[in-house]
Amino acid sequence: MQSGLLRILRLGRSGRVPLVAAIVTGALAGAALGAAPYVISQKDREFKPAEISIKRGEVLRFINDDGELLHHAYLSTDTFSFDSGDQQPGSKFDVTFSVPGDYTVLCGIHPKMKLAVHVAK
Repeated sequence: MQSGLLRILRLGRSGRVPLVAAIVTGALAGAALGAAPYVISQKDREFKPAEISIKRGEVLRFINDDGELLHHAYLSTDTFSFDSGDQQPGSKFDVTFSVPGDYTVLCGIHPKMKLAVHVAK
């Protein structure tokens, strides 16, 4: 049985190069869409890093790395909001920032915890 890539390469030799180009282009676009999220650690009662700049549509992954402490990341504005709920130690919560702007993410349990997020267009 031939591998999918081998079959595509053979199709390319038979004069179907546009098909190969379309498949490769689609694969590259899919890889870009599946980019890894930026990790925000919640440790020592701080967001780490405390400030981040991202592009619209990129993802932040909030991870509670703080031993036995709960965290509760949230943001509430007129244009964009999210709420992680109480995060148990070791838990993860992903947020896609779909609206450009400057935001301050807070922890509902530890009021001094603040994360500045700058979202570009």
